Amino acid sequence: MKKIFILMFVCSFGFAQTKSARVSAPLKEASPESVGMSTERITRIEQMLQKAISDENIPGATAIICKNGKIIYQKAFGYADVPGKIPMKTDNIFRIASMSKAITSTAVMMLWEQGKLMLDDPISRYIPEFKNPVVLDKFHMADSSYSTVPAVREITVRHLLTHTSGIGYGVIDGDERMKAIYKKAGIVDLFTTENIKIGDNIKKLAKLPLHANPGDKYIYSEGLDVAGYLIEVVSGMPFDQFLAKNIFEPLGMSDTYFYLPNAKADRLVKVHTKSDGKWKHFTDTFYDVDYPAKGAKAFFSGGAGLSSTAKDYATFLQMYLNGGEVNGNRILNRTTVEHIMQNQTGTLFGGEKSARDYGLAFGIINKNGVASAGQGGEGTFDWGGYFNTAYFADPKEKIIGVLMKQTQRIGEDRTSSLFRQMVFASVDD
Repeated sequence: MKKIFILMFVCSFGFAQTKSARVSAPLKEASPESVGMSTERITRIEQMLQKAISDENIPGATAIICKNGKIIYQKAFGYADVPGKIPMKTDNIFRIASMSKAITSTAVMMLWEQGKLMLDDPISRYIPEFKNPVVLDKFHMADSSYSTVPAVREITVRHLLTHTSGIGYGVIDGDERMKAIYKKAGIVDLFTTENIKIGDNIKKLAKLPLHANPGDKYIYSEGLDVAGYLIEVVSGMPFDQFLAKNIFEPLGMSDTYFYLPNAKADRLVKVHTKSDGKWKHFTDTFYDVDYPAKGAKAFFSGGAGLSSTAKDYATFLQMYLNGGEVNGNRILNRTTVEHIMQNQTGTLFGGEKSARDYGLAFGIINKNGVASAGQGGEGTFDWGGYFNTAYFADPKEKIIGVLMKQTQRIGEDRTSSLFRQMVFASVDD
């Protein structure tokens, strides 16, 4: 019995989620009118998306709208694979890219709740390779050589979550110098089908210069990839397993993975582009087009590596609207959720007149954003992904919207902005 007790203690301490006295039901379907929304106005959204398909502005999409914990609209449009003539379905799986970041941030905050780290800890406390960081000084494009100066402070966990670490983003970086430095060092920026471990990649990254001193600038970065490795180190679990055991399984997110099981690979939507007026599979890119269905399936990018469905991601967002809990499984404490939603970057994110602030996991609509209209109420949180996926959630109205597409270089596409605007215009209470 003593051995059983010890085993139970170890297992319970090893998982960051806990059972909750509060039990919010999983997402279930309901009529719009039952939660104060207008079916007639939601029909306008459907017409807008159908027109975008018929006008060939987008090849396909999946949309979901939730209010008060109820799914009031869910539908697929167009094609998951235009050349293959495969229609889109509501359970199709999408590469969500930077929508992975909020999930990784959530995992970090779960460990924070367990007392395993503090937000203002230097990350060198856990990943020694980041000790004594340096900032880029002079750079020579001819051979990618450079000189550095010591950083005035170390990178903290908070810096990673708020994109203020000074770390760059390689192939999508806005600074050509950083692109060259990362390429020469062989940094994996987003995802790969090669047999590479995140720990090896992050240790190489730690040796490279920073854009700026930590805490001085908002620079969209690989900080969440570093956070993924931090989770491995602090939790003692592989990153993918930590997310599966502590977030995906408790929330019932059964279609969210870094790499898809073979049985689900045919549900992955193709990335499309337009060429000579026709939809084609997008291949002109820096990543392996077989990701995430094939390859070594060994690299877990906390900033961009996950794939998911619209419903799974809506479930994740509903957890936040519930104050950290779904179906009796508490992922985060209510006060932690409130802290995550505070402006963490001052005016570094967009300046004084910006419509959005940045918290510990999301962009957050402020008073300027409310005044601009169509974004949601103050405190609405949002983000999107490289392959044209987007979401938003309004804590006051209890509204969630997720619109999933898979496109690159297609010209103007206003469907995500119109979708959001028209969802809030459908409130009828």
